[in-house]
Amino acid sequence: MWPQQTFSVSHATESEFSARGLRAFFEYRDLGIEKATCGQFGAHVIRAVPRQESAGNWHQHQLDFQLVYVTRGWVVFEYEDTGEHVLHAGSCVLQPPGVRHRELRHSDDLELLEITSPARFETTPTDAP
Repeated sequence: MWPQQTFSVSHATESEFSARGLRAFFEYRDLGIEKATCGQFGAHVIRAVPRQESAGNWHQHQLDFQLVYVTRGWVVFEYEDTGEHVLHAGSCVLQPPGVRHRELRHSDDLELLEITSPARFETTPTDAP
C-alpha cells in the first residue's frame, strides 16, 4: 500500500525564498513536498546568496536519499573517495547516505533542486576523510 500523500502544486515567487535552512550562504524555497508526503520526502530550490561563501566544512547527512540537480550556475563539491566534482546547469548528483562531503565554492547565480528522504534529517560535522 502506498503511504498517505496529498496533491501539491507550487509556483515560483520571490517571496517564498527564506534564509531558514542548513547553510547561511544559501536561501531556500520549500516546494511543499514535506507536507504532502507527511515528511517522507523533502524538496527545495536552493540558491546562492550573492557574495557569500562556503566555509568548506566536511559533514554528512543522516538520511536515506539525497539528489541534487543544478538548474543555474555552478558549484564544486568534494566527496570522500571520489574527490572534487564541478556541477553546472544540467548536472545531477546522487549523494549516497552518510557520504562525507563539503561544498567548496559556487557561482553567485547558483540555483539547484534538492530532493531528500526523509524531509528532515540530521547533519553532522566530520573530520576530513
